[in-house]
Amino acid sequence: MTDTAHTVETGEPAPPPWLEELPPRQIVAELDRYIVGQDAAKKAVAIAVRNRWRRAQAPDEIRDEITPYNIIMIGPTGVGKTEVARRLARLAGAPFIKVEASKFTEVGYVGRDAESMVRDLVDAAINMVRSEREDEVYPQAETRAEEKLLDLLLPPPPAPARADAERTPPMFVVGSTGAARAATPEEERRGRSREKLRQLLRDGKLDDRDVEIEVAPQNYPGLEMLQPPQGMEGADINFTEWLQDMLPKRKKRRTLKVPEARRILVDEELKRLVEMDDVVNESLDRVENHGIIFIDEIDKIAGERSQAGGPDVSREGVQRDLLPIVEGSTVQTRYGYVRSDHILFIAAGAFHVSKPSDLIPELQGRFPIRVELTPLTEGDFIRIMTEPENALTRQYQALVAAEGAVLEFTADAIAEIARVAFVANDRMENIGARRLHTVMATLMEDLLFALPEFPDKRIVYDGDKVRERLAAVISDDDLRRYIL
Repeated sequence: MTDTAHTVETGEPAPPPWLEELPPRQIVAELDRYIVGQDAAKKAVAIAVRNRWRRAQAPDEIRDEITPYNIIMIGPTGVGKTEVARRLARLAGAPFIKVEASKFTEVGYVGRDAESMVRDLVDAAINMVRSEREDEVYPQAETRAEEKLLDLLLPPPPAPARADAERTPPMFVVGSTGAARAATPEEERRGRSREKLRQLLRDGKLDDRDVEIEVAPQNYPGLEMLQPPQGMEGADINFTEWLQDMLPKRKKRRTLKVPEARRILVDEELKRLVEMDDVVNESLDRVENHGIIFIDEIDKIAGERSQAGGPDVSREGVQRDLLPIVEGSTVQTRYGYVRSDHILFIAAGAFHVSKPSDLIPELQGRFPIRVELTPLTEGDFIRIMTEPENALTRQYQALVAAEGAVLEFTADAIAEIARVAFVANDRMENIGARRLHTVMATLMEDLLFALPEFPDKRIVYDGDKVRERLAAVISDDDLRRYIL
């Protein structure tokens, strides 16, 4: 069914396609909306993501043989490595997580083991699929919750006593269609009252009413203390969930306003309507065939060989723990076994101190595609301030607009901000585009502080105003180091 047909039939826009279904050129175009430059990295990521879809179209006998071409991105901090991961996470319809290699420890040490990244990916997939299923049945859940609210606002009449019911036979009215239905004046009045209440409820005129509902407790106090310590999860058994299933479900009655009661009732109906077994099965399939794991700061676990003849034990141990996961192994999670053979791994690191060749050879071989990201120039800073949809200038304009004011930056003001950021990076530690955040925060500090009482609601920054505001900081070396 085409997007147009979907819009005509349902009245709603068609859901966006998965990132894998887009051609590589369009994937790069999506990344270009938020990330300036780094065309080589965008191209490599686009090809790798598109290859997931191509593999799915391959014949069955060759499909399992096509392994993903993992990528390692090399470049200084602040040039867009992590931003590529963040944007992929938002664009992809596939399970995606970002982890930091420096958080993991070798098996046998206290800390997080490398297999936990696959378990985290499964959790992300469960949340993603469950949200999709809940969106599908949300109108049905709302309807059920509305009926329950109406029953609370207009309780049904008490059932007649058994003796009275036997003495008074029910009366039926036969309509023109021949169908028999019970018809009493009380029921008709009740039906009309219920429909009036329904309309008032939908119009929000009953939001101040209190209703009493039964609420299941979210968790039992103190159970979180029974969780295994970090790094000793084993098969990742969730003791809290297991104990909650074992303990009796005691509901308590609470008096709530109608909107809060509606929210709780909708949540309960969603849990009833969504079949978790189907969610788990689809989630595990997505993880195994479409999952993407971004491993940041991989250079932190790459150490130069020491004079004693070997690298840091813990660092090389983490690499050896990562190796079977990246190569392809079976990981036990709380939802079942997951194979990591076809998960796409994208690693990134600055490699200031170490080099990619300092990684163990086996791990290097599992990242056959290497992409170098170039340092940002003064011209790149200008583009970063103007081109992306989430540019810093637009962010500050939105913040100022909240106070009813209008903020404008002239071209020479943006050029001066870019020059100051570039000079600061050149004289001190090069932190890439993050330097723009510190420069802009220093520039806008006084304005944002005084904005509620600011007399002029149209503020324009030009080159002279920027130079005047930042001159003291730039000229004073100690102050510059402190602020920028």
